[in-house]
Amino acid sequence: MNYTYIIIDDDPESVLKTKAIASEFSELNFLGSTDNYADGVNLILEHLPKLIFLEIDPNNKDSNLSLQLINGLLMYLKELPKIVITTKKKDFAFDCIKYEVIDYLLKPLLVIDFVKLIHKLNKINTEDEIVLVQNPTSKDKQNLKKIESRNGKKSFILCVKSYGDHRYIDSDEICYFQADNNSTDIHLKNGKMITAFKTLKHFESVLSNPFIRIHNSYIVNRNFISRIHTGNSLCYIKKTTIKLPFSKSYKTNIDFIISEFANENYIET
Repeated sequence: MNYTYIIIDDDPESVLKTKAIASEFSELNFLGSTDNYADGVNLILEHLPKLIFLEIDPNNKDSNLSLQLINGLLMYLKELPKIVITTKKKDFAFDCIKYEVIDYLLKPLLVIDFVKLIHKLNKINTEDEIVLVQNPTSKDKQNLKKIESRNGKKSFILCVKSYGDHRYIDSDEICYFQADNNSTDIHLKNGKMITAFKTLKHFESVLSNPFIRIHNSYIVNRNFISRIHTGNSLCYIKKTTIKLPFSKSYKTNIDFIISEFANENYIET
């Protein structure tokens, strides 16, 4: 896996040292560096790196480098890059815990620090994934049978995994998926929403009928469609006031949904 990164540090020698060690790892791709809070925030928003090496005890106090930079990013970003603190003192380690930084490295940095960091990043990315349960337990099988008997169609369980947290969602509970930059919001029929840190394109690749892409931003469960207005290019969601737009590029998918309804127990008036 590859990780783009930037360095925010007011010590030019430290910047060169960090960049030199990182250059030994093909997984790390340098985007830029800066030496103060304001330019750091701008650089992050411009490049959206996967990783940030951040000094929080600067030599130049006017640089305003501190953990407050993380708070500043939360004003603009829903999902933050992974933060690696690089500093000379251990004093700030406890404060960093509540900010959920991925690592706290003491200067001078060593090659082994980066070896461990990359292993940690790869482990997190392996855990933070979306999978369909292929071999459900006996309890899962009983639940699946109940779902199938209700819908008359085979269902599945969607497992959203993130940082050791496993959330299991019955597919027949999902109304639609909505893209949100590099993450996806999963909207359930009970009105709740779950965010998964995968793109809508990922879901499109692993899901099949009744989940159908109708727009660059939406995949809909056709079982929750109560109305399709082709003139206004809208799909209405059952028992809600929600209307999802569909685009011309996905018009064939809309035609497919309409034809599926027509092939079922269907009376046209």
